[in-house]
Amino acid sequence: MIRVITVDDHPVVRRGLKQIIAAEQDMQVVGEAENAREAIRVIRRTACDAVVLDITLPDASGLDVLSRLKSERPTLPVLIMSIHEEEQYALRVLKAGASGYLMKNSIPEELIKAVRKITSGGKYISPSLAERLASEPASPETPLYEKLSDREFQIMCLIAFGKSLKEIGAALCISEKTVSTYRSRVLEKMRMTTNADLTRYVLEHHLV
Repeated sequence: MIRVITVDDHPVVRRGLKQIIAAEQDMQVVGEAENAREAIRVIRRTACDAVVLDITLPDASGLDVLSRLKSERPTLPVLIMSIHEEEQYALRVLKAGASGYLMKNSIPEELIKAVRKITSGGKYISPSLAERLASEPASPETPLYEKLSDREFQIMCLIAFGKSLKEIGAALCISEKTVSTYRSRVLEKMRMTTNADLTRYVLEHHLV
């Protein structure tokens, strides 16, 4: 039996995931969480074979949860689900340790295929992205945001959401001064000078 834990802040999404997974005779959802803090708690106390994790959670980024899981349970397969286009996030989350990336609008059969793939030791990206990566020549120019660390990228997106340094610090459990330091690094790497510049870039590149 493949035991799955689902993490998403929308009850309707969790219910849908549970129904899709429960329809398979050899799969079951053994735990659910609606935010990052609850996710860590549930995964720590519940034996499971895979985690289906939303990248956008109310109290932290799914990348934060992924980082924690990789440090505590490095062999646990994690499938990231997101509304964001694969081009912006798939390679980043795979580099961060995820076993797969799936768009939320994917068909149910693709979710099941992804869970089976990652629990058998493989990596999963959609056939369309795999085909695109195989057919497109490597770009000589790396997008600026690809040069950011996961934490820097996360803080840039939170700034684009209009969060203050204090709010970001509280959400990520770090000091306001530390957030300010990260912001300075982000601005330098992105070759920008203001929060408005960052916000415009994030929106234009559909990063949130």
